[in-house]
Amino acid sequence: MIGSYVAVGDSFTEGVGDPGPDGSYVGWADRFAVVLADRRPEGDFKYTNLAVRGKLLDQIVADQVPRAVELAPDLVTFCAGGNDIIRPGTDPDEVAERFEDAVAKLTAAIGTVVVTTGFDTRGVPVLKHLRGKIATYNGHVRAVADRYGCPVLDLWSLKALQDRRAWGDDRLHLSPEGHTRVALRAGRLLGIDLPADPEQPWPPLPPRGTLDIRRDDVQWAREFLVPWIGRRLRGESSGDHVTAKGTLSPDDIKTWITKVA
Repeated sequence: MIGSYVAVGDSFTEGVGDPGPDGSYVGWADRFAVVLADRRPEGDFKYTNLAVRGKLLDQIVADQVPRAVELAPDLVTFCAGGNDIIRPGTDPDEVAERFEDAVAKLTAAIGTVVVTTGFDTRGVPVLKHLRGKIATYNGHVRAVADRYGCPVLDLWSLKALQDRRAWGDDRLHLSPEGHTRVALRAGRLLGIDLPADPEQPWPPLPPRGTLDIRRDDVQWAREFLVPWIGRRLRGESSGDHVTAKGTLSPDDIKTWITKVA
């Protein structure tokens, strides 16, 4: 039974898109920690979230991986490389080599290391042209997982995330329901019997006209796309002045969210 868990990664694992208290975020990893803690009747479960939005693979490896090794938990989830892959000119083969070096360090010290694939971006306006590049990287991630015996949290195949309600207003980060679906998938990956299904069908949506869709696209571009491009041009990151959430109490997390299970 898992008694300690450390989450390593970027905005996805920090929980961007799933608002919590005081301007912070909850996210799938925090929700997953609640699932794990609920299965520890002793009440001695330990959870630390080291993830910070905007971080590249090398930054995650330098700042978070050594801390995860130092904490020596029963479980680490490792999601990294996505911000590298979406940058122009990056080579997914080269990024995957550095990803494997990090996995080797983690698996040498940690009992179970879960790695994650990237999302299928066919429905994301800015990122859909990178779908092939992301798929190439995912192939490397799965191969690395096979070599080191890591369970794979496969986000590409999670069809529930193809619904626009799984994504926040910025269309780059998951909504609270999207994060919940991933937490459920993570639980099932580790053999936890959960009553809720991560692939449960979404309720039908009312039809939307072309004008409504176009208006939404224009508003999204103004509020999110233009600032995102601006940060890239200035060499800035959304995580430049953000610190990791650190050690969290699952009981506190429960006060912020409706429990996953």
